[in-house]
Amino acid sequence: MEINNRDRAVFEAGIKLGALYHQFVGTPINENTVDGLERIIEESIGVQPFVRSVSVSIDREMVGRKQNPKFKYCELEGRMLHVSLQVLYKNIIATVELAYDEEQDYPLMSIKMIGEM
Repeated sequence: MEINNRDRAVFEAGIKLGALYHQFVGTPINENTVDGLERIIEESIGVQPFVRSVSVSIDREMVGRKQNPKFKYCELEGRMLHVSLQVLYKNIIATVELAYDEEQDYPLMSIKMIGEM
């Protein structure tokens, strides 16, 4: 079976989310560094091939709850991340997302849309 542009766009998007997740989960964070870490993640993923856009949001309430009271920081967890990502491969746009699913108590990656330009 031949790999088409749609397959490649979705593959590229999935690779970006997986790399983001495994590269940044565990990063030390506190309420003062959330904004900077969001931008660093966006810039890091944004330079990769075929990335059209990326938006990262970290749950500040969860960071506040998880912070160690003595040392004033915690580690970034997958459940704290909400990421929207668009990949443009040739004429195909794949929009994917990483978001915490409360019902399943797990950060899930999903395909939101695949379209042609």
